[in-house]
Amino acid sequence: MLRSLLTRATAPIVCAGLFWSTAPAHAQSPEQARPVSSDVWAHRATSTYQALQNHLYEGPDHHGLYLEHAPRQATDPEHSYLWPLREAAQAAVDMQELPHTGDNYRQDAAERFDTAELYFTRGERPGYASYLPAPLGTGGDVYYDDNAVVALTQLDQYEATGDERFLRRAEQVVPVVARAWDGDATKTCPGGMDWYDAPGNNIRATNVTALSAQLAARLYEHTRNRTYLDEAEQWYGWVYSCMRQAPGLYVNDRGDDGSTNETLWTYNSGSMIGTATALYRGTGNAGYLKKAIEDARSSLAYWTEGSRLHDQPAVFNAFYFKDLLDLDSVRPDPARLNAMSAYADSTYKTNRDTSTGLFRFQASNGGDYDSAAPAATLNQSAMVQIFATLADTTHQRRQPS
Repeated sequence: MLRSLLTRATAPIVCAGLFWSTAPAHAQSPEQARPVSSDVWAHRATSTYQALQNHLYEGPDHHGLYLEHAPRQATDPEHSYLWPLREAAQAAVDMQELPHTGDNYRQDAAERFDTAELYFTRGERPGYASYLPAPLGTGGDVYYDDNAVVALTQLDQYEATGDERFLRRAEQVVPVVARAWDGDATKTCPGGMDWYDAPGNNIRATNVTALSAQLAARLYEHTRNRTYLDEAEQWYGWVYSCMRQAPGLYVNDRGDDGSTNETLWTYNSGSMIGTATALYRGTGNAGYLKKAIEDARSSLAYWTEGSRLHDQPAVFNAFYFKDLLDLDSVRPDPARLNAMSAYADSTYKTNRDTSTGLFRFQASNGGDYDSAAPAATLNQSAMVQIFATLADTTHQRRQPS
């Protein structure tokens, strides 16, 4: 995922965040907040999705693929990498849940999953490649984080439709990510998962290990296959014991040379919250619920300080907020939805090009609006997901019980 972000950083991110809504991200307080209705969130989701389709979707004549950026940059491949395509698929999955109009997006979602299969490579070490294999492209390495999130989207689609093909596809990814586990007991903090499938890999990454744990934990909920539970607990346990800087904050990776990359990202916080929540639902073990609540409370306090949320990549925030709301379905806390709403409302007002409906960020994929920056499938899809999730969530919460 986001190769430039996951390469070794020279120092942890030091930023300052977003709290509530209506004012710019760095200038808000609870007193300024005004609620945004489900209908408004749905409108924003719809217009943002339409801009994605108008400017970045290449259409059925191009296999349903997307561009990396609009306008296309000189260094862009012909089509997007796998990760942006996954986010576009997730956006369509989330659009299916819009109140009143969700059915309009079911065909789009189905088509996105067909397109994702174009990235799958077979052979002795199968998996979804980072770029299209021949004949559509030159291929790419199998990144294990990409594979985990593709499977999580497949699982979302299974839950949305009941179509067991998507459950089976998600299950087929587990052996792919499982081979990333590093069994070398001589390394510092043994265990963890390699970032990508190549001899040159020299890091064990929080994102791969936690996202794979989340996948296995959710699969256990559906299948009761004990192997998934064992894997989820092992993978979650490694991140919790080896990568936890503080409650809710997990450093990015460990090098095989013993070094630690202490960069913090919202989606690493989120995947651990989501995994613990799924493990609690699957096992009834209150210890996992306690860990999820502690990580949610502490990470939210950290990320909503100053401009930290604002400066994080939009797509990482989409992961984080959805994991917070997953916990909210088990143990509610209004602070989680408030923070998501605040970020979404502020970003809509400050980072959206009103002439096109496209969102523009800094080169980091977060931060302030940059009129010179190209729009990205990755970011546009992330904002669709955030708005659509808010439309669905706020609609459900206003319904009589």
